This record gives sequence, structure tokens and C-alpha cells, in this order.
Amino acid sequence: MRALFWLLTLFALAAGVALGARLNEGYVLLVFAPYRAEISLNLFFLILLGAFLVLYGATRAVLLTLGLPQQVRRYRERRRREKSGEVFQDAVRLLFEGRFGQAMKKAGEAHAAGRAPGLSALIAARAAQRMREPEKQQAWLAHALTDDPRNEAATLMLDAETANEERRFDDALVALGKLQGKQGRHIAALRLELRARQGTGDWAGVLRLVRQLAKRDALPEEVVREVLAQAHLAQIAASAAQGQLIPYLRALPTEERGRRVVLAAARALLAQGEDVEAQKLIEATLDKADLDQWPSELTAIYGQLSAGDQTARIARAESWLRRHPDDATLLLALGRMCLRQRLWGKAQNYLEASLSVEASRDAHLELARLFDQLERPEEANRQYRAGALIDVR
Repeated sequence: MRALFWLLTLFALAAGVALGARLNEGYVLLVFAPYRAEISLNLFFLILLGAFLVLYGATRAVLLTLGLPQQVRRYRERRRREKSGEVFQDAVRLLFEGRFGQAMKKAGEAHAAGRAPGLSALIAARAAQRMREPEKQQAWLAHALTDDPRNEAATLMLDAETANEERRFDDALVALGKLQGKQGRHIAALRLELRARQGTGDWAGVLRLVRQLAKRDALPEEVVREVLAQAHLAQIAASAAQGQLIPYLRALPTEERGRRVVLAAARALLAQGEDVEAQKLIEATLDKADLDQWPSELTAIYGQLSAGDQTARIARAESWLRRHPDDATLLLALGRMCLRQRLWGKAQNYLEASLSVEASRDAHLELARLFDQLERPEEANRQYRAGALIDVR
């Protein structure tokens, strides 16, 4: 539509010019003494227009000729930038392909050509890190900081990652501390710090970090559970050595009391003679335990608790037995508790039931002690021999 409009406009202009030229009877008198020349006004306009076009063309030709060297320089500079851009892209692609030697070479070429020198230096540093060439890595990191101060956070992250890989966990924490002071901590930095805290044995810090990452869904659930378990196991051992086991366990969140953690806590409490606290912990765990995830190890510890109300423990264990009638460990625990309460008949029944489900050295020995108490030496000796045979196997 626009083209049609301009075409009509040109036709109208041409018609107007032609009509004006026919009606124009003016002339131009040129005097060059002793000569005189008379031409029509229309011809004068044509000559004037032609002269303008010739002068304009000549001027343009001269300017283009004089500007040719500058245009060549611009062309070469544009080609150099395009080529350096291709080299930079090759460096990035080679880095992701795992061809680190070629990536470092291409990144060096891009850096020399001035193509994003800071980023090119970072790519070369990453490639050097993967090739385990620390001297080249540090040299490229220095270039990255010099060429662009905005790369400081990236260089600190790379320093921390390298330190973790080389098991220099304290150095990694120093680098991450500098990063936190400048830009705060993001998820990737938190992951690096988590690894460094694990390496230094700072399990309190590990617990804090893994909880933060779990809130942000930055770690798989199975990884969160495993790291929490490792941290709590280490903290339980340290708290037991420092005499702070009970306060630590009371502050332990319920959702973090996994099977391994509760088992380690119960064993530590038993070793310290804290039978009442161990009883509370085991009962709270077993009362909520699923049928498919029944922790038999806890029932074994429960049967070893000596201080406290044994009758109440027997009643609680018998309630568990109704749900798990074929648990040999629970039957053994009941036999031990009944033996401790001098309930000889019930003790014998539970111990023999345990042996009928699964033969164990501990059950034979407990039954032998029972027969010793009842002054039945032959049966006691028979149980001692049966337990010894199991030990030999």
C-alpha cells in the first residue's frame, strides 16, 4: 500500500513538472564580455541539476577513496572480533566436552584477542583445575581478577572447590568466608561449605548447613538423611565424651531420630549407665516403629537395662511381642528381664521360644545361667556346650 502511494506521488510530481515546464517561458541571460548567451530557464535548471549531481558524485568518490584505509581497518577489526568470538565459543564447548587441554588453549587465544578477557581467563583456570595444574590455574585466576574485578566471586568459588578436592578444607572455608563477606552465600557455596565442614569434622556446622539446604530442596532426601545421620552419630560420640549426652539427645529433633541415630544413642546411654533415659528413648521409638521397619537391635539393648522398674519394662515388651511374636531378639530380651526379676518359668519359656525361632549364643548362655540358678547342672552344661558350638561355627 505504501509503495502504491509513493508511485502515485511520483507520477503526480512528474506531471506537475512537465506541465510547469511547458508553461514556463522564462530564460536566463549569461554575459561573458564580449560574449552573451541566452538559454531557457528549463535548460538552466537541468544544467544546474546535472552539475550538482556531478559535483556530489565526485565528492563522494574522493571521500570514499580517502576513507578506504580506515574501512579496511574496520573490516579487519570486525573479522578479528568475529574470529575471537568463535574461538571463545569453542573454548566453552570444549570445556563442557571435557577436553580440557584444548579448552585452555582456545581460552588463551580468546584472552589474547581481547574477547571477554575475564571470562576467558576463568575458563582457562577451570580447565587447568580439571587437568590438575595448580600453577596455571592460579596464573589464570590472577588474570581473571586483573581483567575484570567482577570475577572475584567466581575465583573464590573455584578456589574453594579446588581446596575441597585437594582436602584442604580449612583453605576452602577461608575462601568461602571471603565470598560470604562480599556477596552472601548461595546454594552452590553452601554445598561447598558443607563438604568442607564434613572434612574438618565440624558436625555442628554440618547440621546447620544441611538443614538450610533441605529447606531449599537443594539436596536429595536420601543425601539429607545420610548426612544428618553421620553428623548425629559423631555428635553423640562427642557429647558422650564431654558428659553432655542427655542434653544433646533431648534437643535432637524427632524427625531426625533415624534408626542408626537412636541405636547409637541407646548404646551410649547404656554405656554411661543412664538406663532410665535409654528406656524412654527406646520405648518412644519402638511404640512408633512400623511393622516393616522394626528395629530388633533396640529390643536387645532394652533387655540389658538393669536399673529402673523391670516389671513395667516386661509389660511394655510383652505388648510389642503381640505385634512381633517371632522376633527372637525381643524374646531374648524378655527372657533376660524375667531372669533378672527371678521369674524362672517365664524366663525359661521366653528363652526357649527365642531359640526355637533362631539359635543364638546369647540365648543359650542366658538359659544356662537360669539352670545354674535352679541348680540343674546337667541342663546348664548342655546349654553351655550348645552356645560354644554356635560360637565355633
